[in-house]
Amino acid sequence: MIRGQYRLLDQPDESAVTMENILKPHREQTIRRMMAHKTVLCIQDGTDLNYNGATECQGLGVIGNNQTSAKTRGLHLHSTLVVSDEGLPLGLLRADCKAPKPRNPEDTRPAHEIPLEEKKTYTWVLGMRDCEAIAADMPHTRIIQVMDREADFFELFDAWRDSPKRTELLVRAHHDRRTDTELSLFDGISASEVRGQFLLHIDRQSARAKKSKQKARPARPERTSEMTLRYRQVVLLPPKHLPDKKPVSLWLIHLDEEHPPADAVPIEWFILTTMKVDSPEMAQRLLKYYCLRWRVEDWHRVMKTGCRIEDLRNESAERLKRAIAIYLVIAWRIMLMTLLGREAPDLPP
Repeated sequence: MIRGQYRLLDQPDESAVTMENILKPHREQTIRRMMAHKTVLCIQDGTDLNYNGATECQGLGVIGNNQTSAKTRGLHLHSTLVVSDEGLPLGLLRADCKAPKPRNPEDTRPAHEIPLEEKKTYTWVLGMRDCEAIAADMPHTRIIQVMDREADFFELFDAWRDSPKRTELLVRAHHDRRTDTELSLFDGISASEVRGQFLLHIDRQSARAKKSKQKARPARPERTSEMTLRYRQVVLLPPKHLPDKKPVSLWLIHLDEEHPPADAVPIEWFILTTMKVDSPEMAQRLLKYYCLRWRVEDWHRVMKTGCRIEDLRNESAERLKRAIAIYLVIAWRIMLMTLLGREAPDLPP
């Protein structure tokens, strides 16, 4: 069996044994499982895979620089993980693994002049369009695409507006954008009326040391805090470098911990969505859906810590991607079994 796997992975780089084709049967079964649910969440996220120790592997990209400015070699993985509205992992819909290339020093174009298709963020649009495409075959399943702050760029919302709009978006806002009022996006929602207050249990969080692309994070003790809820419809104006684009109408949910404990970082979220938010119950339901975005972070942890995919050693990036594809499915199965073991411990193995 192991020899068979090696023969599969060691096909020529130009063969049909690609990450996409290896994942195709799993994707088909994921879509089948999605059809059995009324609502599913398609969670997009990316992570860097560090293969700096794979000195003989050809075709790796640059994923960052360390403190001595030495380049770190590896791959960037961008995936769409599907979970039910209760958080049960249903499978992997899409995975795109690339070897990032440093920008050519002779390319002096400012960022706003670079076409979207050439930017790293374009993979979010491709993931969104993929969800829109499969939604055509499951009219009885509501698909909500959940994304973190990296997906908060105007072109994504504009691309969704130009799509058949068979899915919905739920994106954590990062930029305090211009709106059709005198106030910016964040100032406008903060000045709006309070729609409700409720208690929120906040889990403890361990401290994290600074990494190449991640800031250091202090430890956070467990606590229960009173949260203030606001929501309203907003109209986002296009950035100045996109004068030909039309404004986009969305809904904004604001969750704010107005009285945090001393020395604690207050919890504050701004969530943009294409869904109409017309009640506090609807707002809290969407906040619950966004909280399930952390399932993809758990899946990344299973990949790296449990399956140890960053310890893989292959002769080329293409062969490495084939091995990664197999472990992506294994990591999903491990996470699924772990969650089922917690929620339904009486199930037979």
